[in-house]
Amino acid sequence: MPHHALEITLTRPLTLAELHHAARTWPLAANHDATRLIALQSAKTPGRAAHRLRRRLNKRLPIDVITTHYPDASGQILLSLVFPPATRTALNTAADRAGQSPERFVQLTLRRALAQHASQESDRLDQAVRHLLAHTTATHLLPAVGRALTQTPGAPHL
Repeated sequence: MPHHALEITLTRPLTLAELHHAARTWPLAANHDATRLIALQSAKTPGRAAHRLRRRLNKRLPIDVITTHYPDASGQILLSLVFPPATRTALNTAADRAGQSPERFVQLTLRRALAQHASQESDRLDQAVRHLLAHTTATHLLPAVGRALTQTPGAPHL
């Protein structure tokens, strides 16, 4: 059975004692501020792996979201959420109106929101570049962008 790398996003940072207690139950790796954890879970599918991991750790950790750490072959990340009953009811109602399953409804809604955000971010960057080009030339702007992209944060400017 394959192992799946899963990332757990917590609702709050763990104390050292909580992290040690949870790690005794299941091997976990924490980020620097103990708000995200990585775990391996065996299962036939990533969805089953996320479900098993949530069942195993839900009472021990303040889990917000579980995601697959690596994208699948089509570049998708599995997002495992547990909604409160009122939210679940509202989602079921909206999904029924749209003639979709709740999972498909959430998936399509998230895709639309992410596409809209990407479009808005692209428009914002285009506008910022046009503003910069109104006050300089591409000959001066391109090296400045290159320096900004390759500059190590906190390093002295040369």
